[in-house]
Amino acid sequence: MAVLKIKKNDTVKIIAGKDKGKTGLVKRIDGDRILVGGINLKKKAIRPNPQANEKGGHRSIEHSVHYSNVALFDTKAEAIVKVAVKTLDDGTRVRVNRKNGEKIDGEDK
Repeated sequence: MAVLKIKKNDTVKIIAGKDKGKTGLVKRIDGDRILVGGINLKKKAIRPNPQANEKGGHRSIEHSVHYSNVALFDTKAEAIVKVAVKTLDDGTRVRVNRKNGEKIDGEDK
């Protein structure tokens, strides 16, 4: 598996699949699968549980998508961003926009 250049709480755009073109926030990363909020919704049947006071029925649940089907999205430029990783003089590694060289990570280390 390649090194992922997408992190939790990044805004990503879906570039393949049934939700192509939608954007969302990364909630969780599990290996090569990424859980994006509001994307790849599937219906799940739920049994009623009177002890927990839950009604039965169908619920929409988010499922993960493969990392190759998402791209980092820049909300300022409203465009997909290609990411490079640069090592600064003090040894820290930061993600950088390949097009204009700006840092993607908000914090300055």
